[in-house]
Amino acid sequence: MSLQVFDAGVDAVELHSALRDQGAAVVEHLVSMELLEAVKQELRPHFDAEGHRFQNDFNGYSTLRLGRILALSRSAAELIAHPRVLEVADAILRPHCESYRIGSCTAIEIHPGEAAQALHRDDDIYPIRIPGVEFQFSAMWALDDFTEENGATRVVPASQGQDEQPEYDQGDTLAAVMSAGSVLFYLGSVVHGGGANRGDRPRTGLINTYSLGWLRQEENHYLAIPREVADSYPEPVRRLMGYQAHGSYLGVYPDDPDDLWYDA
Repeated sequence: MSLQVFDAGVDAVELHSALRDQGAAVVEHLVSMELLEAVKQELRPHFDAEGHRFQNDFNGYSTLRLGRILALSRSAAELIAHPRVLEVADAILRPHCESYRIGSCTAIEIHPGEAAQALHRDDDIYPIRIPGVEFQFSAMWALDDFTEENGATRVVPASQGQDEQPEYDQGDTLAAVMSAGSVLFYLGSVVHGGGANRGDRPRTGLINTYSLGWLRQEENHYLAIPREVADSYPEPVRRLMGYQAHGSYLGVYPDDPDDLWYDA
């Protein structure tokens, strides 16, 4: 068994069907190497200066991580707001909300010698589950080639939508092997984890999650991204950061041009 892998022109219905069946799928060659290099160059000094801050038993001690990505890399906005990603997010999340937002954005560089991460579900940050509702959807961009050897993200296929996480081990997982510029899509309730890096070079990915608009975001973008930086992005990116109301009554603020609550 292997994760389904599609080319960039995959039909939306076919891709969404694979995600609902297996909980995860790879789409290859969605962006250029030039964009990837720009993102990596913008993140490099921050990885070197502060990437160690998030090291712990869960994240690993040979892995560098960065948050507040939109404050560190303007080029990353093209990945975060990529049309194919938002198309899939629309299909997964919009049946359960009027709008969705970035849950978190994290750059992850797994270095040689790192062990496999503990298997987990991203949706477990929320204290409840609602049958049939995915709270989050994730897009893991391969900034380097992801291989079995260098720590490709590992997924337990068809593990989504369960009230309690069964006991899985690494033998139940499949590696999301993909070339740089490709993306792994997976549902928030899918069991997964970073792979062990048995190679001789780091592997770098950018994981962006998108959450239902009526949920609190995992990463507080209002504090993580300086307001002047947020204001410098196009409106669709600002809205993904959370600068929008959900419907007419949740999270309203006077400067939202689509919000009529203040006119009532």
